[in-house]
Amino acid sequence: MKAIQFYEYGDAQTMHLVDIPSPAIGPTEILIRVRASGVNPSDWKRRQGVYQAYEKLTFPAGVGVEASGVVEAVGENLSNSWIGKSVFGFGRNTAAELAVLTHWAELPSNVSFEMAACTPVVFETASRSLAYLGMQADETLFVSGASGGVGSAVVQLARAQGVNVVGSCSHKNSDYLRALGAMPVTYGDGLNIRIRRVIEKTIDAVLHVAGVGIIPELIELVGDPYKVVSVTDFGATQYGARFCKGPPENPSQTLSALAEMLACHKLKMPIEKKFPLADIAKAHQLSEKGHVTGKIILTIEK
Repeated sequence: MKAIQFYEYGDAQTMHLVDIPSPAIGPTEILIRVRASGVNPSDWKRRQGVYQAYEKLTFPAGVGVEASGVVEAVGENLSNSWIGKSVFGFGRNTAAELAVLTHWAELPSNVSFEMAACTPVVFETASRSLAYLGMQADETLFVSGASGGVGSAVVQLARAQGVNVVGSCSHKNSDYLRALGAMPVTYGDGLNIRIRRVIEKTIDAVLHVAGVGIIPELIELVGDPYKVVSVTDFGATQYGARFCKGPPENPSQTLSALAEMLACHKLKMPIEKKFPLADIAKAHQLSEKGHVTGKIILTIEK
């Protein structure tokens, strides 16, 4: 089968499309023929070596942690009734023609492979971070980096809970955030001043999804470092802010809830661009530039 692998830490050009044997599955895992795989910032950060202090890779290493597809084989502890079903979920090395899923849910009949593949990571991260913040209805949340995949999911889940949301984004994504129910402000110097211009209410909590070196500014905005939570900046804790890290605590439960939300159209996730598997370097480079609206995905031909 064809799969993406890299042999050392480095830039997007370290990834190669190679022919390798089909992956082995554990007793409670499934093997799927991948139809689509989501691209996440954690993919290229892992490839760059950002996580070296927290996880060790064995080279050659694969890429990708979420996908959708059709079940081809199941582990010895699972029912064969799963074979042939369309599913989506969390797995390993999902940028490939065949991949192992460790946790999954059946794909709702009215949800596309592409939509299902791009939502597990962002939905889980958004759900976990909001639970971390413990916000109440009518409180106000500021989301730094609100128009990307995680930010988009946070905005929608928070608004469904009755939380007011102000979110930072590029100018081109302002209307998109308004459509999700958030009050947009643009990135850059003077951010806190612009936030206070769009909302009179006190900011009760901050979720940092994107933005380099801005944790001190976010703490100043909310007045208490404990009320600032980051899902991307490992250094946030040195300022007294909190870092909300994975892996997912209840992945099966998370995927079941996500399947229901997708089926009922309660979660929207725009796909900015689709790339074939062979063009994964271009997909990563686009993600690395930032300012993506929603998600980027890889599509794999039948």
